[in-house]
Amino acid sequence: MSKRHPIIAVTGSSGAGTTTTGRIFNQIFASERIHAAMVSGDSFHRYTRAQMAVLAEKGRYGQRNHFALDANHIDRLEGLFYDYGINGSGQFREYVHEEDLDLIREGYEPGTFTRWAPLPADTGLLFYEGLHGGVISEQYNIAQYVDLLIGVVPIVNLEWMQKIYRDTNERGYSQEAVVKTIINRMDDYVTDIVPQFAHTHVNFQRVPMVDTSNPFNVREVPTDDESLIVIRFREHRDIDFPYLLTMIPDSHMSRHDTLVIPGTKLPLAMDLIVRPMVLELMAHKQFA
Repeated sequence: MSKRHPIIAVTGSSGAGTTTTGRIFNQIFASERIHAAMVSGDSFHRYTRAQMAVLAEKGRYGQRNHFALDANHIDRLEGLFYDYGINGSGQFREYVHEEDLDLIREGYEPGTFTRWAPLPADTGLLFYEGLHGGVISEQYNIAQYVDLLIGVVPIVNLEWMQKIYRDTNERGYSQEAVVKTIINRMDDYVTDIVPQFAHTHVNFQRVPMVDTSNPFNVREVPTDDESLIVIRFREHRDIDFPYLLTMIPDSHMSRHDTLVIPGTKLPLAMDLIVRPMVLELMAHKQFA
């Protein structure tokens, strides 16, 4: 952890909602005029999409299973966090998705990576969004470098529904292929993804209020107004719960460290909860 060069990480699996959370953080950074270095966890995958397909045929990982630590450059991610905490710099790259039209126009193919390059100069903080921002294992300790670690964790049935819907409707995969991916990476989800949420400062867990008993029979994903958000704070004694209950309509506490809000109030809640934390990091930075 570094007061001079703070790091914020949002961690959660594919389809969990980390991208949406990233957009909320971007809005906070823009309104507070914070120049953040933005890094995606996808860029630390070890293999291209084509290489992963070959490995899957050999029985390694399972196609598109990037949950496993050894399918990623966790050493480079830890190196980036370490370097940024020390001197505000580090190496990163970008993973090219189908929607990254600017990179495709530059000649990169979807499923590949850009070259490793230095982070932009003179950034106020590092923001990471991806799979492994809170990893602690026998070999790595990513979480120790993160000043604010956020978990985005829908209940698992909803997470599967969101992934199936996104990958079939937006990325062109068959439902059979997506379900196979979910099954193939389950062990890695349990061993490499889930333990991170014990180290987060705040968890945002979306819980549907409709029947999701069979997530593989997806017709439509529950909407925000059909969901609740369960928010758990690690340092709950520092949280002004009466203020949050007043500011967020129809919210209540289910435990001494847990706030429950309507699904439609997530942007408001994240702003009320996260903005002061970001500003506190920036204030400490000025006096470090």
